[in-house]
Amino acid sequence: MAVLRRKARRVQGVVQGVDDPLDAAQERRVRAILALGGVPQADLPDGVQQVRLRLLERAAKGDEAPRDVSAWAAVVASNLAMDWHRAKRRQERLGERLASLRQLEHPSGEESSVLSLAVAQGLDELPDAQRQVLVLRFYADLSVRGIAEELGIPEGTVKSRLHTAVRALRARLHEDEVV
Repeated sequence: MAVLRRKARRVQGVVQGVDDPLDAAQERRVRAILALGGVPQADLPDGVQQVRLRLLERAAKGDEAPRDVSAWAAVVASNLAMDWHRAKRRQERLGERLASLRQLEHPSGEESSVLSLAVAQGLDELPDAQRQVLVLRFYADLSVRGIAEELGIPEGTVKSRLHTAVRALRARLHEDEVV
């Protein structure tokens, strides 16, 4: 949410003097589409703001306004609802994986120390760009999109760096026979 607020302030600074891009009827339609898409009531205001923000971003970039703002907003709202469900499924899968890990036996203090040391050494050997995205993703728990926004790089670059870093770290841990 903090990233969304910062982004909204930045865009509003660029497009000062622009009236609200969504009228009341369009906002109601966006809310209805989000609700029908399964987004909980508590998240509807954020969804409406996301649609509003995307419309303001278009204006800030100098893109033409959509021919039919209402239809465009409906498509964006529908996409946001799908994104919400994807994020929810990811969180559920992550919860399941964490629960299964908790059921496994915890490694002894010595095994845990060896693993921690090996991971730290593996991280030290990674190039700075790969280490940065790996730490932001798995230690700071930022999404790929969040990392891309914070670093000002494309999401594909983040994914590529993550893939390469994880592969290198995994190889290092296998090489050292830690895992």
